[in-house]
Amino acid sequence: MQFGIFGVGDIAPDPATGVPRSEAQRIQDTIRVAKAADELGLDVFAFGEHHNTPFVASAPPVMLAYIAAQTKNILLSTSVTLITTNDPVKIAEDYAFLQHVADGRMDLMLGRGNTVPVYPWFGQSIRDGVPLALENYNLLHRLWREDVVDWEGKFRTPLQGFTSTPRPLDGVPPFVWHGAIRTPEIAEQAAFYGNGYFANHILAPNFHFKPLVDFYRQRFEHHGHGRAQDALVGLGGQAFIAKNSQDAYAGFRPYFDSYPMFQGTSLEQFAEGTPLSVGSPQEVIDKTLTFREGFGDYQRQLWAMDLGSMPLDVALEQVELLATEVVPVLRKEMSALRAPGVPEAPTHASLVQAAYGDGETRQARPRPNTGDNTSGSLPYIDSDPARRANMPRFA
Repeated sequence: MQFGIFGVGDIAPDPATGVPRSEAQRIQDTIRVAKAADELGLDVFAFGEHHNTPFVASAPPVMLAYIAAQTKNILLSTSVTLITTNDPVKIAEDYAFLQHVADGRMDLMLGRGNTVPVYPWFGQSIRDGVPLALENYNLLHRLWREDVVDWEGKFRTPLQGFTSTPRPLDGVPPFVWHGAIRTPEIAEQAAFYGNGYFANHILAPNFHFKPLVDFYRQRFEHHGHGRAQDALVGLGGQAFIAKNSQDAYAGFRPYFDSYPMFQGTSLEQFAEGTPLSVGSPQEVIDKTLTFREGFGDYQRQLWAMDLGSMPLDVALEQVELLATEVVPVLRKEMSALRAPGVPEAPTHASLVQAAYGDGETRQARPRPNTGDNTSGSLPYIDSDPARRANMPRFA
């Protein structure tokens, strides 16, 4: 099972001063947290996508590529990549490129997002959110698996003989998790393709998304990808850890009380009624084990650990406590409880092994290069000699 942390680059005013961190500081702090997660042996670091303030997570491929160069072992992911407002061609190329940069240490989570204004900013309508997600992923799936794609849909211009570059590393596309908390169509999409399903249940009541997870598992089996218990599930969570419960509540309360998302409820109520875990390492372990009781065996557990206004030293302390006192126990407990035959979360190495065994990996077979005008290799030659004579020449 994979354990890790995720975030969305949020910025909130410091509860003591009322002054938020700068964007530059938030970015650098996030990089430092990711490096610490790698050094401490966590499995996954995931970074989300937002295009509105107060977030700095507008370019996950850039952030994750930089982190890939600064880390050794940790798997890098997104939380989430917007499948609705990004061009699937750009997603295919950006994340295949990241796959090469990270030497396979990456996957990605796709989602529709929860910010209404983002859609018109990128020329789309939120009314088309579900159809966009379905159509765009259909194209993305093909772009990573077919060297030459002819395609026509509703939401973008057609493609004729198109090859996205670079091709996926070793001929194996990045593994995809579909993140959804309200839409059966997305759970069905994840099941249809045999992909993973991630329920980010940090803000909802405990086990609120169990019906969607159960539906995804049933449909995964229906589509012939294995047993329902073989379906690949990830869960979100949020935690604040201290040596004892009293210190944890005292330490987290200023950040909770000042954060806009939590207005209108008390910390105690929220911790009791949602997956938020506040307390000693053992209390966080116990709370996380209830996730397995409610959802069954699953493959990936991520926690949000660096709420927007949290200083770097506090965030680093949280990651260290998670990695050294919580995750080692959960690894043993989850492994002991795991039903026979339940699969682990995919990695690039496991996907390559499943695809090729000990054989050679597949080589891409795009169409012959047709060149471009700038380089002088012209796919189109005007038949009129006079017009050809007046074409620009480049030294």
